[in-house]
Amino acid sequence: MARYKLTLAYDGSGFVGSQRQTKQRTVQGELEKALREVGWTEHSVLIAGRTDTGVHATGQVASVDLDWSHPESDLLRALNAVLPTDIAVRSVEAVDAKFHPRFDATSRRYRYKVFCQSLRDPIREQFAWRVPAITADKLADAAKQLIGTHDFSAFGSPTTPKGTTVRTVTKAEWTQTAEDEWHFEVQADAFLYRMVRRLVFVQVAFAQGKFPVEVITRSLAKPAPAGKRSGFPSGLAPAYGLTLVEVEYKK
Repeated sequence: MARYKLTLAYDGSGFVGSQRQTKQRTVQGELEKALREVGWTEHSVLIAGRTDTGVHATGQVASVDLDWSHPESDLLRALNAVLPTDIAVRSVEAVDAKFHPRFDATSRRYRYKVFCQSLRDPIREQFAWRVPAITADKLADAAKQLIGTHDFSAFGSPTTPKGTTVRTVTKAEWTQTAEDEWHFEVQADAFLYRMVRRLVFVQVAFAQGKFPVEVITRSLAKPAPAGKRSGFPSGLAPAYGLTLVEVEYKK
């Protein structure tokens, strides 16, 4: 019996999230079905982080204990042969028996795609959020405020009942990738529940001139008490624009 680290990619459109649920199609559920096809008999795989309904991934990480007497490359091919077309294993690596994809992670990186267009675009809107005109310079100004260690309670909820809302963001950048499209890359030691989608929503609202940047700065310096508004609109960017790109571990 050995422990394997699996790096996964999936189109989140057809899943109600990554975490296994009763009678609902999930990434974990499909992966566990495929593993049983290759002889896995354990109860549950471990996953680096929960992704919501509709969120995509190119670098989700899972681990599994499996009695496999063939090369790792054979396991990669065997799993991809039985997985549905909207999920794939990108790599398989034998790891230490104590490896935990969630608790051993040192950082996670997400990407969110936004584009500006007046008419609906059904193809692009599977993977990017269509918004009215924005001021690109304002997006950059907003992202700068997020770097560092802050209390992000205005942007998400803790992942455990008594968990901290303090997170350290090491990267927050907007890049224009086409005439009308921008990508937001954000990396942190960990994220609050729905934190990235909230960050994107607030930054886009700021870039549309709905409030001054000082509102973001104040929300990080002195979060509003529970139940109080933070000074910017409430809401979340749609899940379909978000992708979990990478989970990093100590070398």
